[in-house]
Amino acid sequence: MRGTPISKVLLHQLYVQKKKSSRIISKELQCSENKVNYWLSKHNISKRSITEAVYTHHNPDGDPFYFKNPKTPQEWFLYGLGLGLYWGEGNRKNEMAVRLGNTDPALIKVFLEFLQKTYSVKKEKMRFGIQIFSDMSVSKEIHFWSRYLNIPKSQFWNPITTPARSIGTYKEKTKHGVLTVYVSNTKFRDLLVHEIEMISKMR
Repeated sequence: MRGTPISKVLLHQLYVQKKKSSRIISKELQCSENKVNYWLSKHNISKRSITEAVYTHHNPDGDPFYFKNPKTPQEWFLYGLGLGLYWGEGNRKNEMAVRLGNTDPALIKVFLEFLQKTYSVKKEKMRFGIQIFSDMSVSKEIHFWSRYLNIPKSQFWNPITTPARSIGTYKEKTKHGVLTVYVSNTKFRDLLVHEIEMISKMR
């Protein structure tokens, strides 16, 4: 490979520490992407997989979550409660996001507290879906959930409406519809599933 070599220190800083792609690095160094890849290989710096590259592209500032090791009894209780809620009520089959839906506002609020205090997930990274019955007011129920959870209405997706006559007595159990919490992050989802699997093996 002709031309000025790219130092290992510089590539490690740009590719490993700052997690920039080889394409972005080539633009910054004003060279070809092939040259960047050549020197990555030459310096034995492992290339990211396609999955890792996509994840890094969507999370340029690093993981949008950070585990805070519980210290007090209250923090340990919240940690166990949050995992228990996801274990029992979450949709673990969804491999792209942490997803939990329920009709109980208090349960949803506790799960949000778990996400924020235990894993440092910011509220603005969350999205919310609501399913209501056809004889309920969309604006009224979104207003309720937005106010109860202190979430901007802009973070709610388009609601799903179910015919009121099709559910029967279930309607009596949900005054404000079903609220689903989404945190779209495969790595975070896999982490929570792994924690649950570890707990399951201890039984």
